[in-house]
Amino acid sequence: MLKSLRAEAFLVFGAVAFAFNGVISKLVLAGGLSAWRLTQARCTGAFLILLLFVLARKGDSLKTTRRELPWLVAYGAIGFAAVQVGYFIAIARMPISIALIIEFTAPIWIVLYIRFILKLHVPSMMWLSLGLGFSGLLLVGQVWRGLTLNGVGLIAAFIDAFALAAYFLLGEKLVAQRSTSTLTLWGLGIASLVWAIFTPLWSFPTQIFSQHINLQGTFKNYTLPGWVLLLWIIVMGTILPYVLVLNGLKLLSASTSSVIGMLEPVVAGGFAWWWLGEILTPTQLVGGAVVIAGIILADRVRRQVHVPKNLI
Repeated sequence: MLKSLRAEAFLVFGAVAFAFNGVISKLVLAGGLSAWRLTQARCTGAFLILLLFVLARKGDSLKTTRRELPWLVAYGAIGFAAVQVGYFIAIARMPISIALIIEFTAPIWIVLYIRFILKLHVPSMMWLSLGLGFSGLLLVGQVWRGLTLNGVGLIAAFIDAFALAAYFLLGEKLVAQRSTSTLTLWGLGIASLVWAIFTPLWSFPTQIFSQHINLQGTFKNYTLPGWVLLLWIIVMGTILPYVLVLNGLKLLSASTSSVIGMLEPVVAGGFAWWWLGEILTPTQLVGGAVVIAGIILADRVRRQVHVPKNLI
């Protein structure tokens, strides 16, 4: 019982850290850094800091096997690179809370993966959870008004959701075999390599480090150097929450962890309202609540199905 509560606490604090990071990231994006470069800075910076920490403690813990390596590559490329770039593109084009509500439909996609890809039986209640989830998304997007959400942002948010589902499934499989710090390091390392290939480091817009970025909203009269905001994103918005979430995954299932993660859009909405003045319509708030209800129900369905880790 105590271990379960500790795992839940890890996940709650991780969700809060991720939520606040959304506000800081939106400031940097508004300052002119692209979503692709912000993802690169976040992954590479976090990788280098965490690498020094792991090497100082126990460097040989980074060793892997030929059988495990493909899973680690998939975990880093999808669970870190794809999740982050999808998230940054989405929040740059729509309110943070809406982007996160769409992102955290991940438990619904996990249920669909179990039923139609793994072809395992799931209870009939799954269809109710899907109906709630998708009807809520229609309310959030206000489709009767011609879909008020930005098209590119919407696509990015759904890609983010699919990648997040993979992150939870792969994390549940891999965290049983290695420590949370080394698994996070592998994920960040693979993601950093992916971005180094597509966006070479030597062309990184280094002026962002010295640029003074306006804090907008409540703090619009203040600025901070880009390097301060990026350091926060790397340490408090990446290393800390990822390690917390993986510690939670050690004791709880992927589906349970992803549902606790639903605190993130709620908390992020509060941060975005307080700091940036982002306001949702009553219809969108109702839609968000319906989506969350569908996600919670999807999690209950998922917990009734035992999925062997070798099938994930």
